Amino acid sequence: MLRVVLPKGSLEKATMELFEAADLTVLRSSAVQYSATIDDPRVTEVRILRPQEIPMYVAEGLFDIGITGRDWVEETGSEVVSLGQLEYSKATSNPIKVVVAVADDDVVKTVADLSDGVRVSSEYPELTRRYFEDHGIKADVRLSYGASEAKIPDIADAVVDITETGRALRAAGLRVIDTILESYTEVIANPVAHADPTKRKAMDQLMVLLRGALDARGKVLLKLNVSEEHYESVLDVLPSAKSPTIGRLANGGYAIETVVDKSTINLIIPAVRDAGATDLLELPISKIVP
Repeated sequence: MLRVVLPKGSLEKATMELFEAADLTVLRSSAVQYSATIDDPRVTEVRILRPQEIPMYVAEGLFDIGITGRDWVEETGSEVVSLGQLEYSKATSNPIKVVVAVADDDVVKTVADLSDGVRVSSEYPELTRRYFEDHGIKADVRLSYGASEAKIPDIADAVVDITETGRALRAAGLRVIDTILESYTEVIANPVAHADPTKRKAMDQLMVLLRGALDARGKVLLKLNVSEEHYESVLDVLPSAKSPTIGRLANGGYAIETVVDKSTINLIIPAVRDAGATDLLELPISKIVP
């Protein structure tokens, strides 16, 4: 039913891990294989290609849905339907940022300080041109095939580059003067395929699984019993972000279960036990679906 295209390169490992967590494991004969399968009746074809190309191929109808970054959708100007963001990237759950950067010792403080003719190196030439046109600056935009930061100051006066943490730019002696956009990983769809009710339902179902797997990351299920006497004390020390599920026990007292952050469970378990909880269980969570 659905022809799916997934990103190769920096997003590849994180994407494969997410699909596996969503029980949509991508099967291929080797890590360099470009064709793959997913053992799911909603998916008929899987290809693994560079994220730069994915928006165009989805827009053209070669694939029904794809995963890429918002940066490449904007760079290519592709007409696609966004099914939503998936908040993961190659190293963290933070978005990447497309930024304008100059040498740290440059007198330039803002983009407005750049003059006509400024040499700008970027892997995003179209996005960069539009950005400088919007700011009324006639920039000499030069396509970069990587290592843009190394081109300042001899080859370029500024770069438009991506950063996730900012460390690489700082290490290269560069300073960010503006952010053009923030880009999460995004699921996009071909408009014609999205208008098909059957395909759209399949897309929505896949998004439920992927989002459920993402929402479960870093979470565990805590189950415990507590007597009537200690009930309020235990509730007081449980995190309030997620409302606990509470049921009556046949022999009196309550059974409580709640979702908590894995990073805090080592503090929560001793605290609820000290408050009077018994029979504590910590369980992993595969998906959280509202």
